[in-house]
Amino acid sequence: MKRLRYLLIVSGIVLWTACGKLDLNPLSDGSSETWNSTADEIEMSLNGFYKHVFWPEDNDEWTDDWIYRDATTPITGATLNGETGFVKDRWTNAYKCIARANNVVQSVERAADVLSEEEIERYAAEARFVRAAQYAYLLSHYGNIVYSDKMLDIDEALELGQSEPAFVLEKIYEDFDYAAEHLKAEFGSGELKRATKGAAYALKARIAAYMGDWITARDAAKDCIDLGVYTLHPNFAELFLSKTKNSPEVVFGFPRSIELKVTKGDAQNYVTRNAGGWAAKDPSWDLFCAFLCTDGKPIDESDVFNPREPFANRDPRCAATIVPFGAEHLGYIYEPHPDTLKVRQVSTGQLVENRDTRSVAEYASFNGLVWKKGIDGDWLLNSWQTEPDKIVIRFADVLLLYAEAKIELNEIDESVINAINQVRARAYGVDPATTDAYPAVTLADQASLRQQVRIERRMEFALEGIRYMDLIRWQLAEKALNKPNYGLLDPADLRAKVTSKDLWFFPETPEIDEDGVADFSALAGAGLIKQLAVRKFDATRQYLWPIPSTEVLTSGLTQNPNY
Repeated sequence: MKRLRYLLIVSGIVLWTACGKLDLNPLSDGSSETWNSTADEIEMSLNGFYKHVFWPEDNDEWTDDWIYRDATTPITGATLNGETGFVKDRWTNAYKCIARANNVVQSVERAADVLSEEEIERYAAEARFVRAAQYAYLLSHYGNIVYSDKMLDIDEALELGQSEPAFVLEKIYEDFDYAAEHLKAEFGSGELKRATKGAAYALKARIAAYMGDWITARDAAKDCIDLGVYTLHPNFAELFLSKTKNSPEVVFGFPRSIELKVTKGDAQNYVTRNAGGWAAKDPSWDLFCAFLCTDGKPIDESDVFNPREPFANRDPRCAATIVPFGAEHLGYIYEPHPDTLKVRQVSTGQLVENRDTRSVAEYASFNGLVWKKGIDGDWLLNSWQTEPDKIVIRFADVLLLYAEAKIELNEIDESVINAINQVRARAYGVDPATTDAYPAVTLADQASLRQQVRIERRMEFALEGIRYMDLIRWQLAEKALNKPNYGLLDPADLRAKVTSKDLWFFPETPEIDEDGVADFSALAGAGLIKQLAVRKFDATRQYLWPIPSTEVLTSGLTQNPNY
């Protein structure tokens, strides 16, 4: 029996989650063909959809926002193939979740004697929402996938082939529409929070944008906005901290819990070395240069940008995302300057060895930058386990998807400007109407506004798993990812060529092109920066992932081109 078919077959016993709250620490109980006959059984089945493994983020390390010392990934090294671990795992987990959703959709009528028609529709809607979300991930990443919306016997499963992407997209829309019609708009105090109308609209808008269906993206995003349920979190930096729970900005997401051992891992790689971390996974210079200045201009056009003080006069999200030099961070003053061999420990006021400069610690940040977004003192506790809410999609994304869709349709009006300015004004901590208090976006031509909304997305969503699919759908991956990742010279050369000549931090301002991509070639040619790794992106194949090799070999599926 072929492997993919097994994932879509529900025969006899199906493993489901049996716990009375969101599936943070799942317990597996077997069920029989009579399962889903009561509300409790259906609730248990639905809880199983919220395992974090079923809701993966795209990795920021696949993009130009990222540096991991001198390493590349299967995507940024152009070695992606059907045996790549995440290619296989995400395919398999999505189809596992789809099989469970199909089971609920088809079996929920068993509870007709004990539940109202409205309750049955709501339960079916939640399962269809999950199914749509899983197929949306598969479609946007793999393209040519197998679709089934029912439980299958062996003979039926053997007849399945890959479906046309347009057909799959329409089925995804149907499920999201059903979910939006029958799910709650919001949950009351004390109620278990799961999928809602807004989540269905928001994820429908996202997959529509990914597939270039701007009319559907516009309308779905507008439907979500018009619910009046969601607002932007008042403080951008605080939104991503572990202490911030159930923000009104989160359209769809679910909690993490240290107690239940469901956490955001790998914390040590993001934390500075003075604070006990490794500072190995860091923001790239490409991202750093993408943040606009306070006059709304890119750094190579702004009169207020000073390469000697590169954090000054920048969009506030720059300092909220990347730790500024000389700022207090995790109990120490952060300073990667090669001559700063000691820094102040805030709690004692004493000077201590500065392990955040490569003059002292060889493996301190290779480009001098470290992440700040979402990182707080609690990252140093609990054996490096942290519990910020897992955000799948938030209201800022919905606003910018709406604006982008309207721009692409050339329906440019005040609603477009208002959507972008709501997001930008929040970053500055001001009312969007006070346009003299921040660099408000104004009405302009389609090309200019397209650039504005793309830059806004990059500033807003860094380290949130959004950049990868933005590069893919904008067809910019081949430009952004076929270029070197740069960092600081080794300490002796850095002193001789940069700091001794008063050229710290950037020896000169790099040029930024119309797509927000920085050009460091002049600095590299002058020997003022160091090439760390060469990113590669094969545009002949990598805009889609390969179908896992096991599915091609054992299930007879057709591989995507050039893999």
